[in-house]
Parts: sequence; C-alpha cells; structure tokens
Amino acid sequence: MQPGSVYAIKEGKDVVEQHTLSILVDNEPGVLARVIGLFSGRGYNIESLTVSETEHLKHRSRITIVTRGSPAVIEQIKAQLGRLVPVHRVIDLSVEATAIERELMLIKVRGSGEHRSEALRLADAFRARVIDATTESFVFELTGKTDKLDQFIVLMQPLGLVEVSRTGVAAIARGPEAT
Repeated sequence: MQPGSVYAIKEGKDVVEQHTLSILVDNEPGVLARVIGLFSGRGYNIESLTVSETEHLKHRSRITIVTRGSPAVIEQIKAQLGRLVPVHRVIDLSVEATAIERELMLIKVRGSGEHRSEALRLADAFRARVIDATTESFVFELTGKTDKLDQFIVLMQPLGLVEVSRTGVAAIARGPEAT
C-alpha cells in the first residue's frame, strides 16, 4: 500500500479525552431519557450527569455531561445531540470555552480518637464543612474540582469512610457571554 493511499490504516489509536458538554434543552417529560438513550444506545459512557431547570420562564434546563472519547467520538456525540428535537444548544466546555467546573460532595466518616482528630484536620485543610456530627461520626460537605474530591475520599478511607454522595459536575463558561 502506498503511503498516501486513502486505504492506509492509521497507526496508533486516537487519544481518549474527557469532555464536559453543556446541553440546553426544553424542560419537558422524556427529554433527559432521550439524551441518555443516545449515550446508552451507542455504548458511550457518562462519567457525570447533572440536570436542572435554569430558565424558568422559557421552560429550559441545562444538562451537564462529562464523558470520555476520542476526538472523533466526541464530535459524533455532539452532532447527534444537536439533532435531537428538544435540544437548543450543545457546547463542549472543554474545547469551546474556558470553563469553571465544580462538584458538591457529602461524605460520612466514622471514627474515634486519633482517627477522628485526623479526619477533622484533613477536613479543615480541604475547606470541608462539618454539617453533621455525632460522638461516632461526621458528615462533611466539600465543594471543588472533581480531582480534589477524589483526593479527599482517598485520604478518608483509612480513617473510617462510610459513605459518599456526589452531585456530579456543574460547569459554566467564563466571561460575560452566555453559552
């Protein structure tokens, strides 16, 4: 096969990248199911999903999805989302804008003695708030980037981690323009 042939096989594999997609949709029954169905029907994974009404008077919601894929797969996902009828806009915040991303986590830690003191010290270092406390456990609230929350979980595991609840990523573009 000649090097310039259209039949030449690409060497190596496309790099898998993480992307945060912001999708503005009509807030009506079944819309989220259709968006999710697009992902599951094609074998795409959703790493994080948040959705809430953001424009009450227009009855619109913002769906924020974090997913992974090669650049070609991400482009395919965006194109397919854009063709869904209730979708008004699809923005790849990882590419088209400088975005701010945050996630909220509640984490329950059980412990006593030195483990309890160490959990409180680490919570203070991570700026986590104690929102519930008993003589045997704490519930911490922590907001930040996903990797910060992941790191806090790792540090709490040997100290008595019991349970974790996370909201998923909320993201918005920097600057005065709407995305």
